[in-house]
Amino acid sequence: MSSGGVGGSGLLCRLGARARSVWAKHDAVGDGWLPLWRHMEDSAWVAGRVWDGWLAASVRGLIAAPLPGGEADGRRLVVWLAGVHDIGKATPAFACQVDSLAEAMRVVGLEMRSHQGMGPDRRLAPHGLAGQLLLGEWLEERCGWAPGATGQFTVAVGGHHGVPPERGQIKALDEHEELLRTPGPSREAWRQVQGELLDACAAEYGVAERLEAWRSARLPQPVQVLLSAVVIVADWIASNPDLFPYFPDAAGLSGGERCAAAWRGLDLPAPWRAEERAGGAQGLFASRFALPAEAKVRPVQETAFDLAREMDGPGLMVIEAPMGEGKTEAALAVAEVFAARSGAGGVFFALPTMATGNAMFPRLLEWLDRFPASGGERYSVHLAHSKAALNDEYAGMMAGSGRVHAVDMDAPASSARPWSEDVRRAGAELVAHAWLRGRKRAMLASFVAGTIDQLLFAGLKSRHLALRHLAVAGKVVVIDEVHAYDAYMSVYLDQVLSWLGAYRVPVVVLSATLPAGRRRQLVAAYAGHAETAIDVDAGPGAYPLLTAVEPGGTPILRRPEASGRSTDVQLERLPDGLDVLADRLASELEGGGCVLVVRNTVKRVLETASALRDRFGADAVTVAHSCFVDVDRAAKDRDLLERFGPPGKAVGRPRGGHVVVASQVAEQSLDVDFDLLVSDLCPVDLLLQRMGRLHRHQRGKDQGERPVWLRAARCLLAGADWDTDVPVPVRGSVAVYGAYALLRSAAVLLPHLEGSRRSVGLPGDISLLVQAAYGDAPVGPASWASALQEARVGFERHRTDQADRARVFRLGDIGRAGRPLFGWVAAGVGDADDTRRGRAQVRDSRESLEVVVVQRRADGSLATLPWLTPDKKGRQRGGLQLPVDQAPTSFTGRVAASCGLRLPLQFSYAETLDRAIAELEQLYVPAWQGKDSPWLSDQLILALDEDCQTRLAGFSLRYSRSDGLEVTRD
Repeated sequence: MSSGGVGGSGLLCRLGARARSVWAKHDAVGDGWLPLWRHMEDSAWVAGRVWDGWLAASVRGLIAAPLPGGEADGRRLVVWLAGVHDIGKATPAFACQVDSLAEAMRVVGLEMRSHQGMGPDRRLAPHGLAGQLLLGEWLEERCGWAPGATGQFTVAVGGHHGVPPERGQIKALDEHEELLRTPGPSREAWRQVQGELLDACAAEYGVAERLEAWRSARLPQPVQVLLSAVVIVADWIASNPDLFPYFPDAAGLSGGERCAAAWRGLDLPAPWRAEERAGGAQGLFASRFALPAEAKVRPVQETAFDLAREMDGPGLMVIEAPMGEGKTEAALAVAEVFAARSGAGGVFFALPTMATGNAMFPRLLEWLDRFPASGGERYSVHLAHSKAALNDEYAGMMAGSGRVHAVDMDAPASSARPWSEDVRRAGAELVAHAWLRGRKRAMLASFVAGTIDQLLFAGLKSRHLALRHLAVAGKVVVIDEVHAYDAYMSVYLDQVLSWLGAYRVPVVVLSATLPAGRRRQLVAAYAGHAETAIDVDAGPGAYPLLTAVEPGGTPILRRPEASGRSTDVQLERLPDGLDVLADRLASELEGGGCVLVVRNTVKRVLETASALRDRFGADAVTVAHSCFVDVDRAAKDRDLLERFGPPGKAVGRPRGGHVVVASQVAEQSLDVDFDLLVSDLCPVDLLLQRMGRLHRHQRGKDQGERPVWLRAARCLLAGADWDTDVPVPVRGSVAVYGAYALLRSAAVLLPHLEGSRRSVGLPGDISLLVQAAYGDAPVGPASWASALQEARVGFERHRTDQADRARVFRLGDIGRAGRPLFGWVAAGVGDADDTRRGRAQVRDSRESLEVVVVQRRADGSLATLPWLTPDKKGRQRGGLQLPVDQAPTSFTGRVAASCGLRLPLQFSYAETLDRAIAELEQLYVPAWQGKDSPWLSDQLILALDEDCQTRLAGFSLRYSRSDGLEVTRD
């Protein structure tokens, strides 16, 4: 045991025969078992290694802060709690479950009834709760602690299976002592064994002499969460029989040999240890982002970097700047400074969608590539969303990862790593670690790019929530596109920010267009102040703007200069009508050019594309929206970037006229550049995002490479009846955004649509428009007042309803220091993960229905979609037969799974949803279920006929590679 740095000569030498007889684990398919004392040693040893070599310095500092002995006490406490976490297994309620092992305990005097004889009361004593009561009792009786002081420590034992107990559960078990100790002559034998095990752990792990000093400690609730999470991690590792074999095979091994071999086999990468680079922003950005020699750091980037260095300690920084100003690079530079100063061990980059997460992942890897590597650095990385395994870059990293297998106890320390294969890049080694890929463990990787849901889950009362908190507590958190989250999601985000502030987690928030009121809410949540006490108002014209605050501190505001890049976008109303649009585009495109038409619903996208193809031909129109199967959506994004991306990177930009008709997918993530924009009326911040795709890059001097008529940036605003006194948005837009947001957007744009200045200046007008649209001051002509007020009533009702529903399962506020986490996730949602049900908990959306799309041939056989192109290795993907009498090969299953599709809103309403699921479940292939078919198991399969059509729940469905899914009612 001493070889692991945990303690002295081991528990075994401290225990009598009775204590040695208590069992902890049993192999259900063999004779293997593990005594409790051995699992205690294993868990404590692992906890020590987790503390020494895996936890971020910031997490260790948080745990140590309330303890009188600092980090030395923190390590002792973690090791001891991991050692005693399963003491509840030394009870008759647990031990009775395996007859042969229970009988061995009876032989040495630990009497107990049979499993059946225990009756239904046994469920009152889960071993975690039993252990909490036993440990609390021991602290009171042996160590003289007051009852009110024990819970803050013992809750880590009670909650080590993911849910801290509720007070009612504690009371119920307290009234059934027979579940903890068999009444009668054997009662004292049970008490003696329980005390003996706890005494031995206290002595072995060096806490016996520290308990008196800890009596007066008051552990903040965030510290209790972290302690619980570390115990869970240690228990999970120590409970893996491939790493820690059961007796009798492992009975002859010493604890040190056993644990050292297991840790060597697990081979968890250490956390990032950032070092603050000397010099200014120019040098850092040049080294991290490969700036050309002549390129200068933009003012926003330099100011953000300098502000991070000026702050007394890491905190929250909100960066508001125009599209294309390099906010992502600024965030990563700030993250590096924050990590060096806080001891954070990684970065989590949270993005609004899977597509933006996929786009960010290679950028994160490129950034890591440029870290200086002195040798031996290994970082764990993860792409965090439900379809990450279908991302080619991430899948390539996973492909080399080894399977979990038994560790060779005799292998030398230099033996091959069984759990992961390192991917060598230019800098450090990046590891897609197998152990860190479980759905509850994935966020524990050091560097993660993923959807915002992964962060919002930290505010959702759910099982193993402590692990999610540990995952973010040791990182710098970057939140991109924060303006994209509605009132429902904001309830979760604000609560998560309050916990991040309590953990002193550095946070960087990015937005091109953030209303002042929302900025104030974010800063107040993180700083722990009432919103009314926070002043972050720099005036409506303050843009770009940086806002920084430390937990409990006062906000700091900085106004950097804009980069000098500016665009005037001429704004014009366009009557809504397909013929009107086609006629106008025919005129605009006489000399060629590339046009982006953004519609607010998929239905309008498809209607518009059909009309424009009739006028200009199929080759002149491209469709992009969310209702494509995953592999087609990814191919569509690549195609748009290749044709309409930045000069020098894009190839094949159309020389003649070309129109891309898209939904909101064009607002973010894609670096595409068009000569003319047509947009449906939408909230002004989103319209500005769409304008960011207009003349995004310089094409020749004075845009001379664009068609003559299109060298001035112009936006035609459609999607409303403009001939009425108050504009009337189309129904689909109202359903998506609500009338109030659309009318206020139209109102603030009115001066730019009429009068002498018919343009919007980017970036100069961005903040002015956003603050006006989202402020409370009246906007628009007096004749609009009645319509705006009516719309506002509906808006306020909807926003209140969103917030109220979000609070049902939202995590509560942080309690006072010393108050135990009892009931922390009571009345929660149970397990929450990145599934359609999980995402529906933190997004205000109906439960969406996801299917895997295949084709049914004329002979009844099933195959992958026929048009899929070969993969990078040249392997055919289209038209692969999917056997129904056996599991498909892993490659074929993955190809089929890459054709996942989220069905549109029509299928999310209760009756239609139930009917659709019932019809889809009629195609059930038993051979595709279970571990032999991981890609297709439990998936709903939508089979299209040879014409790529089918019917579902009263709707006709048609799919094409060019247009995606079209849905019409039968």
